[in-house]
Amino acid sequence: MFESTFNGSHEAIVQAEKYFREAYRLQTAGDLEGAILSYHASIESFPTAEAYTFLGWAHSINNSPYEAIEACKTAIKIDPDFGNPYNDIGAYLMAMNREEEAVLWIEKAKQARRYEARHYPYFNMGRIYEKAGRWMEARDEFSAAVSIAPNYHAAKEALTRIDTMLARRN
Repeated sequence: MFESTFNGSHEAIVQAEKYFREAYRLQTAGDLEGAILSYHASIESFPTAEAYTFLGWAHSINNSPYEAIEACKTAIKIDPDFGNPYNDIGAYLMAMNREEEAVLWIEKAKQARRYEARHYPYFNMGRIYEKAGRWMEARDEFSAAVSIAPNYHAAKEALTRIDTMLARRN
C-alpha cells in the first residue's frame, strides 16, 4: 500500500505497513488506545497520509475532534492529492456544528485527485444543505453520491427522504 505512493527504505515501509495493519485491526476490534499507539508506530517508521488520516479517525471515535483534525491536516501536508483527510475534516467539523467551515474542506475533497470513496463528500455536502433547509441543493448532492456509488444506502435513503418531502410540498 505505501510503497506505490511514497519513497522510502523498503524496511521502513514494510514496518510502517505492519503497524498500520495492526492499528486498523485494533481499531475495528474497539481498542482505540491500542490503535492510536500503533498508528503512531507506523508514522514513526514511515509517515504516510493514510496513517495520519486513520489516526485522525481513531481520535474522532475517541471523542478528540481537535486531534483528529490536526492529524488530517498533517496527512494533507504529506499528500495534498489524497481526498480522505479533506472529507474527514469536513465531517469532524459537521459533528461540531461548524458546517460553514466544513464546506471548504468537503469541496476540496471533491476535487482531490486520489480518492476512492468519492461519494462521501457529496453525501456530506447533502447533509449540510439538508440541515440548512436547502432542499434542491441537498437533493443534487445526494443524487451525485448515488450516481457515484449506487449501492450506498445512506445516500439512497437521504435522496428518497428529500424526494418524498419535496413531493408532499407540491
